[in-house]
Amino acid sequence: MHDIALFGATGFVGELTAEYLVAQAPPEARLAIAGRSADKLEALRQRLGRPELGVVTADSGDEESLRRLAESARVVISTVGPYVQYGEGLVAACAAAGTDYVDLSGEPEFVDLMYLRHHQAARASGARLVHSCGFDSVPWDLGVLYTVSQLPDDVPIAVRGFGATNATISGGTFHSAVNAMGRLKEAGRIARQRQSTERHAEDGRMASDRSVHGESLRPYREPLVGGWVVPVPTIDPQHVLRSARLDPVYGPDFTYAHLLVTRRLGRTVGLGLGVGAVATLAQLEPTRNLVLRLKSPGSGPSAERRARTFFRLRFVADYGESARRRRLITEVRGGDPGYGDTAKMVSECALSLAFGGESLPDRGGGQWTPALAFGLPLVDRLVRAGIEFAVVDG
Repeated sequence: MHDIALFGATGFVGELTAEYLVAQAPPEARLAIAGRSADKLEALRQRLGRPELGVVTADSGDEESLRRLAESARVVISTVGPYVQYGEGLVAACAAAGTDYVDLSGEPEFVDLMYLRHHQAARASGARLVHSCGFDSVPWDLGVLYTVSQLPDDVPIAVRGFGATNATISGGTFHSAVNAMGRLKEAGRIARQRQSTERHAEDGRMASDRSVHGESLRPYREPLVGGWVVPVPTIDPQHVLRSARLDPVYGPDFTYAHLLVTRRLGRTVGLGLGVGAVATLAQLEPTRNLVLRLKSPGSGPSAERRARTFFRLRFVADYGESARRRRLITEVRGGDPGYGDTAKMVSECALSLAFGGESLPDRGGGQWTPALAFGLPLVDRLVRAGIEFAVVDG
């Protein structure tokens, strides 16, 4: 039995994840790499210089191979996307086998669909299913948890999360985003179905006496971050709000707004128009396929470019009653969010499940957000790994 098996190990992010795991896992850890090609896996094992690594051949379209993979490990990492196309088989296998599972999905439709189809099976088997364990959405979800953990839990809290980075979008993220744009109606239908299901579920009633909601803001100039800020429709605020609904540490009345920092509003508006054009092209399969050819899903920047890349998230929390409102500001800072630090984050999530023991929140099986699954012990792990969490004012 392997402690951690990495599915998609020979892809761009998969190789970075494999490198991090073999360097940072405890000496006693039993690791395996998994994918479609035994030859590529063997070549990777030789490059890593770790002949003791297990090798498991599995294909996203072969249910029996996914069952064997899930049953061979305590924790499975999946870096194989777009997840809405290739991800469900492994989630289903892990939910059935009682195997913990983490991935890099930033696709709301996929995450919602996996909740609807496999949450109850995972609760029964004890499998912890945790999506979005890379830059989407670990630093956001854990950054907000870190922030509210500094505050009293019996007062209203309003948090605005501001993100800045010089990273470029990865090939895998590009393909996931374009495919998601082509499925907006389906994604909306599934999201509504999940909301209805959660309202009637036991774990959805845990926070019924508390108010949790997102805040929609127009673009504005924010002195606290030194630039213009614009709302961004990513999966991150969905995870933050779900974490808040099920954890009383977020207070009796919690509000969250999610924003991107930009120095040049005009350029950002142009980018928004470009995204709108891509979304229009994504509605039809022929034009969507043309757009997808712009980036290879397995492509990525050079090591030199990644070394120059950074991210900085700032969380501004206003808390207390209106007459005595106070403010706390925190930051989460790191390096290359799309590749190096994403590999670091998903690895530390898997290591938490495999070796975190009693330090992790005791929530049992089911689909959980990163903050709910790992709690503040993951913050400690990430800090030791070189990602900064800090109070900067307040």
